[in-house]
Amino acid sequence: SFIGEESVAAGEGSILTDNPTWIIDPIDGTTNFVHRFPFVAVSIGFVVNKKIEFGIVYSCVEDKMYTARKGKGAFCNGQKLQVSGQEDITKSLLVTELGSNRDPETIKIVLSNMERLLSIPIHG
Repeated sequence: SFIGEESVAAGEGSILTDNPTWIIDPIDGTTNFVHRFPFVAVSIGFVVNKKIEFGIVYSCVEDKMYTARKGKGAFCNGQKLQVSGQEDITKSLLVTELGSNRDPETIKIVLSNMERLLSIPIHG
């Protein structure tokens, strides 16, 4: 099966089944792309039995290829990635994205979540 982000965004229905399925977003960061903000990527995932098997993200502007495979780790241009060892949230950097849905109820939920996150004494 095949699920394309752009067709789903255009209103076409999509159901994830147990079938082997490619999930592709050919312009991940469409809003960035439209505004010539240079952070866009091509994102591809492969799912079997509704579980991700591997993913690939190609950051076009940076010329970086991120890959990950279930049970095998994640890599950037072939070099192994790992999370930091930081356990103290007050010394952590929080990164979030607000999304593009402007439905009033969704906005309330997003802002409520952001308020809770911003109340944590994070580093930045």
